[in-house]
Amino acid sequence: MIEQKISNLLDLKFQEPEFESYFLIEVELKGDNRLEVYLDGDQGITLGNCQRISRYLEKHLDEELWLGEKYFLEVSSPGVKRPLKFPRQYHQHVGRKLEVKTTEEGKVEGSVVTVEGTLTKVEDLQITLEWKERIKEGKKKKTVEMKKEIPFDHIEKTIVKLSFNKGK
Repeated sequence: MIEQKISNLLDLKFQEPEFESYFLIEVELKGDNRLEVYLDGDQGITLGNCQRISRYLEKHLDEELWLGEKYFLEVSSPGVKRPLKFPRQYHQHVGRKLEVKTTEEGKVEGSVVTVEGTLTKVEDLQITLEWKERIKEGKKKKTVEMKKEIPFDHIEKTIVKLSFNKGK
């Protein structure tokens, strides 16, 4: 109930020119009157705009008392620990390493395959990951370039993997 009201308020806010590239990821109401709102934008989201949206929501929560007089509201981007939920989120992660859990055609139904690689392309219906893999060729090993196209409807879960190596 409250989640839908928040979603409707955000739909109105996202019609404003400054916020039109933003979209709702998730609204979670926790048992202790804690409301968590996760937003993203096609070019990311700024802390300042999270604060502005938080004040916008607080105004309505305070006037309507949807959560009573005492509540905690958190408005933020989903962060790297939360999986990507929508195809439009992938564009801003081109060049980053992803871990994608996918169901693949031709495999045993219900089986999940994990693929880890650098996101190189995002298309309407699929993404492309690339990575290097060591394979045995005769008695020697060699490094080969691997590439996999994964349709969005085969993706179970995608996590952005952070790299703290210099130059990566």
